Amino acid sequence: MFLSVFDIFKIGVGPSSSHTMGPMTAAVQFVRNLKDGRLGSFDPSAVARLQASLHGSLAFTGKGHATDRAVILGFAGFEPHTLDPDKAGALEAAIRTEKILTPPGMQPVSFDPDVDLIFDYGPSLPMHANGLKVFAFDKNGKELATETYYSIGGGFIKTEAEMEASTSGSPADLGEEKEAKGYPFPFGTAREMLAMGMSSGLSIAEMKRRNELTNLDEGAFRTRLNAIWEAMDSCIERGLKIDGILPGGLKVKRRAKGIREKLITRNTTQPHEANDWLSVYAMAVNEENAAGGRVVTSPTNGAAGVVPAVIRYYRDHCNGVTEDGIENFLLTASAIGGLIKHNASISGAELGCQAEIGSASAMAAAGLCAAMGGTNEQIENAAEIALEHHLGSTCDPVGGLVQVPCIERNGFGAIKAVSAASLALHGDGSHFMPLDNCVETMRQTGLDMANKYKETSLGGLAVNLPNC
Repeated sequence: MFLSVFDIFKIGVGPSSSHTMGPMTAAVQFVRNLKDGRLGSFDPSAVARLQASLHGSLAFTGKGHATDRAVILGFAGFEPHTLDPDKAGALEAAIRTEKILTPPGMQPVSFDPDVDLIFDYGPSLPMHANGLKVFAFDKNGKELATETYYSIGGGFIKTEAEMEASTSGSPADLGEEKEAKGYPFPFGTAREMLAMGMSSGLSIAEMKRRNELTNLDEGAFRTRLNAIWEAMDSCIERGLKIDGILPGGLKVKRRAKGIREKLITRNTTQPHEANDWLSVYAMAVNEENAAGGRVVTSPTNGAAGVVPAVIRYYRDHCNGVTEDGIENFLLTASAIGGLIKHNASISGAELGCQAEIGSASAMAAAGLCAAMGGTNEQIENAAEIALEHHLGSTCDPVGGLVQVPCIERNGFGAIKAVSAASLALHGDGSHFMPLDNCVETMRQTGLDMANKYKETSLGGLAVNLPNC
């Protein structure tokens, strides 16, 4: 199995990788396939109307996660990694008013969001909790083409055919995952990763780096990896400078700016101040995400604050910081994230928040351990500790918004990551519960979890609200 660092860390927009970025990408892919004639033998100029229906978690929390906006903009050709918020906002408003949109390379088509964007609150589609159906009709209402997509977390999407192929074990349609052939270190489990590290004498980061250089030259690889960290750090900086009320109707206040100002101006410090900094860095990112800002999936938008917060903590607060520490951090973290995605899931709608914040915390713990000079065995231990202590965490966003409890939860994920890395560094890497077993436990726990606790906003904090 090979999953690139640039698949785990993708630059995009908030508030949700699975509910915003995934559906936007699906809509883009559908109209692109229409234009290129890949969905049938009809003339693309015959397309007169588009329609989409949202199912499962995409329906229940879609409005709070801006899924409707994502589909509209995707049909109009906007993609998460290049989206200009100002242009997108103006075009969305025009489409809602005029009920016409123009897919790239095609003629204008009818699309009335009030009619053609359907929130189906019935049972989920069979293969994943995040389902999206898209349709194209001619001027007489005849269906010309349809496709079913699943948004499987972290901005990844698969068609129904790809889901069926991966379920049957076919290597032909693995989505972003690549076949092992051709990569020097194609580990698919933590056990394989440790064995390959031992036989090669290489660190996890170096094995991951050599896999990446199979497809990229050194210069392009470093440029792209630096761009990931720069986007993360810029997101923190934006979040630390903006206050006000977050959109969505809950009237949640941005707090990162005010907390940071108190931290840098107070006369005395407390031993737990490191936790305050970790929290404020993470909250800055997720306040930006909640506002629809530019973030990096880490491995998802809902958990986007954990990894950047711990990298920033490493850079600005730790002793022994090295020049290549951030690169080693990102590569190691992506290796752990890839293992979790391959063997379980990073989707809150599939396995609860343990799959999002839990995965992010495991990634950050492993990355920090690597940056601080940990052995491969200590790194695997750090990831297991962090993930183990997120098991059973539910995904219950109030109002379907990635705000309460999501913003603070990122802060606690970062704190747990640092604690896990520290504990692992104090040991020799030997421990009772292997990471692979912990990942499998997370998968089983998520499957047993009631759907009301898996990003549907039908249980937990989402329904136990103040009487005001």
